[in-house]
Parts: sequence; C-alpha cells; structure tokens
Amino acid sequence: MSKDTIIKALLSAEVDMTPTGFVADELSPDQFAAMQELFFDKIMSIHQSDLSGIAGYGEFDEDCRTRYADCRTYLTDTFAEDREGYWYNWRELFETTVLDRSFFEHYYAEMLPLIPYCEGRRYLVYNNTFFVHMRTDGKSQIGFPDWSRSGIADGLLDFAIMDLNKPYLLIPERLHAYARQRGIDIPDFRERFLCMGYYKGLDTLRWHASIDDEVSCASIMTSMRELKGRLDAL
Repeated sequence: MSKDTIIKALLSAEVDMTPTGFVADELSPDQFAAMQELFFDKIMSIHQSDLSGIAGYGEFDEDCRTRYADCRTYLTDTFAEDREGYWYNWRELFETTVLDRSFFEHYYAEMLPLIPYCEGRRYLVYNNTFFVHMRTDGKSQIGFPDWSRSGIADGLLDFAIMDLNKPYLLIPERLHAYARQRGIDIPDFRERFLCMGYYKGLDTLRWHASIDDEVSCASIMTSMRELKGRLDAL
C-alpha cells in the first residue's frame, strides 16, 4: 500500500486529505480567530489516530515506518553532522551563513533537558502545519493535503510549527485556553511546547540560513527568544 493509503486508514473521517478552498495563509488574524477552535479540533483529530501497529518516532518512510526507537534519538539525530544528503556537514553553515553558533548551541542545550517530558508521547503528526500547507473554505472546513513530512512525535509539534510560522496568532496561548474550556488535559504543556518549539525552531532556522534568508532567520530567532516568557505567563 502507498504511504497516503496507510495514513488515510489511520485517520478518522473528520480529517480531509484532499481539501478544496484556498491556502490558510490567506486568512487574516481576525478570520483565524473566528476559526481557531476548528483548527485545533482538526489537528487533535489527527493526533487521536490509533498507532498500535506502528512503532517508534520520526518521519515516515514510504512504507510508513519510523527510524527511531525513542524521542531523544529522533530529535538529536536531526542535527547530526554525518547525515547523508542535504544536511551532510551542515555545521559549516556557522562559517558561511548568518547561522549564529552561540544562538544555536544555547537553544539546543535548552531543548535537551526538556526531551524527557516528550518521551512516550506518540502521536500521528502532520508535521507540516505551516499555513501555506493547510487549506480552508474560510468557514467550516480545514484540510491537510501534503503528508510528505508526517510521522510520529509529540502532538504539540504541530502546534509549535503553527506558532513558529505566525507567532502573532498566539497559538500556545489560544491552545491552552481551548484545552481548559474543553476539559482537555495536556500534561506538562509548558515543557513539551518549549521542547517542540526549540526543536522545530532550530531546524527551520538552519534551513533558512542555508538559503540565505536573513529576514526569516531574524524572525525565527525573535520568536524563539520570546517563547519561554509567553509560556511562563500562562
């Protein structure tokens, strides 16, 4: 079976893999605010998928298998220098691009002691919740058409990506209030969101540095610096 066929079998009927409409990136902040609960509902529907037949952590291969036995290995191996392909010897970026070594190493060190809070949190994740990859009719429908980055991780990864993409939408603040109103328990919310935010922030920062996107790098660094204070205020 194809990867998409396997994923479709895991998902509930509430999750649309072939949506129509426009890219969610076109929503204004007010339009998003009016639809925020629907976004959260749909993403949590993804996370409720039954993974009893799938082990491990990490992005799926073409057979929907994962590469890592635990969360720590998944997160730390993302930044290994000897990975084949695009990221081989990636630390050369410290010398050739705007990627700041001290900033990177500081937040990598901040991420490490937070990983135990995420260990054992295994959810199907879309892992591509940048608003350009989600589609909506602007009213009652939200869909997820591209599952190429999907896999198994702490479900807060999907929300951390949304926040990294548009921090002014205040995703963790809104999600925390949503969970409280719905009676949804999210254990260790602060620590897990920080861990996923730092992980995806560093990964995305490295990518934008590799393509000389200085504006995005500056925005990501600002977002990462502010995230802890925002979560502490909840």
